[in-house]
Amino acid sequence: MQQSGAAGGRGCALFPLLGVLFFQGVHIVLSLEIKADAHVRGYVGEKIKLKCTFKSTSSVTDKLTIDWTYRPPSSSRTESIFHYQSFQYPTTAGTFRDRISWVGDVYRGDASISISNPTLKDNGTFSCAVKNPPDVHHNIPVTELTVTERGFGTMLSSVALLSVLVFLPSAVVVVLLLLRMARKSAGLKKRSKSGYKKSSIEVSDDTDQEEGDDCVARLCVRCAECLDSDYEETY
Repeated sequence: MQQSGAAGGRGCALFPLLGVLFFQGVHIVLSLEIKADAHVRGYVGEKIKLKCTFKSTSSVTDKLTIDWTYRPPSSSRTESIFHYQSFQYPTTAGTFRDRISWVGDVYRGDASISISNPTLKDNGTFSCAVKNPPDVHHNIPVTELTVTERGFGTMLSSVALLSVLVFLPSAVVVVLLLLRMARKSAGLKKRSKSGYKKSSIEVSDDTDQEEGDDCVARLCVRCAECLDSDYEETY
């Protein structure tokens, strides 16, 4: 197995895809596997989740630790922004102060965090490291975060999607009602041309409907009269 140039001087190289650590000619099978999104895109002012998951051959104990670090673009300087061991300890200094939140669950292999109120200055590389003794050999995945302003095109697409979800059902109902009215009108015209006469049942149904409508109208008039009489009595 060929070593990478950066690791050749130290006699070790890391191969996370193979789950194998090569150290001084010895193959060590990784007992702890960590996965994270390679690229995450977010928008200014909107909370961003940095996902990190892990699998360990040992049960989770209070010795398990999680560390998130951040490295700005074009810089070799890294800073710790989150630490976990039985409890979450977000950073209390630096640009991420009071903006890092724990959203993971160690018992489900979730070591994710979130960033509140992200800005353009948050662009950079984030690393997630997990140790669960005796499982300490693992890969360290990195996530490249890109924060941008939400453009007019993105806002317009969101509004368009909302409009479709709101107005499409209404449009379908209107079309169905128009089709039903058109079919009913066509049926009446066809009957009138063919000299169709209503049966006694249809006539009685129409009469009942007219009487029902008349009763409703009378009831409305009576209610209005009652309201008027009550209004006059108050004076």
